Amino acid sequence: MSEDRLVGGRIRLRQPLIGFRAAIDPVLLAAAVPAEPGEAVLEAGLGTGAAALALLARVPGSRVVGIERDAELAEIARENAALNGVEGRLAVVCGDVADPTTQRAAARLGPFRHAMANPPFYRGGTLPPNPLRRAAAHESGSVPLMLWISVLARRLLPRGTLTLILPPDRLPEALACYTAAGLGSFVVFPLWPRAGEAAKRLLIRGSKGGRAPLRLSAGLVLHEAQRFTPLAQAVLRDAAPLPLD
Repeated sequence: MSEDRLVGGRIRLRQPLIGFRAAIDPVLLAAAVPAEPGEAVLEAGLGTGAAALALLARVPGSRVVGIERDAELAEIARENAALNGVEGRLAVVCGDVADPTTQRAAARLGPFRHAMANPPFYRGGTLPPNPLRRAAAHESGSVPLMLWISVLARRLLPRGTLTLILPPDRLPEALACYTAAGLGSFVVFPLWPRAGEAAKRLLIRGSKGGRAPLRLSAGLVLHEAQRFTPLAQAVLRDAAPLPLD
């Protein structure tokens, strides 16, 4: 185990040294969720709690309910909540997102104004030998992207939002899944590594029952020279929200 710091040192995150390790993606995901104080957020694929803790650090009075199928990671997430003094605001449900029993257990802790996920998105190719990295990054045939989206969308209040972080090649499928799950008013927010380079990640947000046209945002350039851009620093170090709207 290591203990790392996120959001300018505001978050202490214990996580396994070997396996899938949180970096900036969960912080960016949390920054894209338009939660307000007092609102509840449902997260699927909680892991060790990085995205949930980043959201709780940014939005006082908010709550997160996280679903995590790996019992070891679920316990680490609980420990991280206590380590950061938010154990009363982060509820961990240990179980598979595809399991109706798990879904009902999470639903009882709602209702949810928002949902978020950094789902496994790699398909095919060589699978990593580490089971935690494999489960976190590579899509399972039994739990496709459509299932992640439909489960989260089902638990949202009307006009609630679902935000995912995905690579660009999954965008057409994601939008089709959002639509099938009754979500609309899409916002697509590219994350550019540097100006002039292709985006490697997209933040995608849809609203339950939304009917507005899809909007392609200007997005965020992460790096200039050898440092983060000012806006990226504001998000990653100062817990600023991302301007999707």
